Amino acid sequence: MQEMHWKKYVAEVLGTGVLTLAVLASLAYNLSIATPFIAGLTLALFVYAIGPVSGAHINPAVTAGLWSIGKIGSAEAVKYIIAQIVGALAAMVAFESLLGPLPTVNAASATLTLVAEAAGAFLLLFGICAVVYEKARAGASGLVIGGFLLLGILIATPGSNGVLNPAVAIGIGSYTWAYIVGPVLGAAAACWLYRWLVTEHVG
Repeated sequence: MQEMHWKKYVAEVLGTGVLTLAVLASLAYNLSIATPFIAGLTLALFVYAIGPVSGAHINPAVTAGLWSIGKIGSAEAVKYIIAQIVGALAAMVAFESLLGPLPTVNAASATLTLVAEAAGAFLLLFGICAVVYEKARAGASGLVIGGFLLLGILIATPGSNGVLNPAVAIGIGSYTWAYIVGPVLGAAAACWLYRWLVTEHVG
C-alpha cells in the first residue's frame, strides 16, 4: 500500500515532465504538428497510461479544481502539486542542459492572460469532470480529456499562449501570476458548475 502511495507522485512527476518537454519541443522547433495538438495528444496518452495510478492530473489547476469539490484531500492535493512542479522543473533543466536556452514565450497583458487562461482551463476541467462523474465512457476518457484540452488551448490562445497549466507555465519560463491564478480560477468554476449540473437534489 505504501509503495502504491509513492507511485502516484512518481506518475505525476513523469506525466508533467513529459508534457512540459513536449510543449518546449513544439515551441522551440518547427514541428509538423502544432503545439495545441501535441499537448492534447500527450495528455490523452497519459490519461490512459497513468490514469489508473494517479488519475493523471499532471496539472496543478486540475488538482486544485478537484480539491475544491472534495474529490481529493488537502494533504494529497499539496503533494500532487509539488510532484507536478518538480516534473516541470526537471523538464526545464533537462531541456536547457541538452538543447540550450528555453524558447521565448511572449505574454499578453496580465488581465487578458488571466481571462484567457481561466476560460481555457474551464473547458479542460469541464471535460475532466465528465470523466470523474462517469458521464463519459471510461474507455473514451483520454479522448475526452485530451480533446477538451485541445479545445481549451484553441480558445485561450488568442488572449494568451494557451498554457492552462501552472506547472508547465513554470517549466517553459512563462510563470507570471496570471498564468498561475487564471487556470486555477477557471478550473474551480468548471468543477462547481459541472457538479451542480449532474447532482440530483432531493426535497
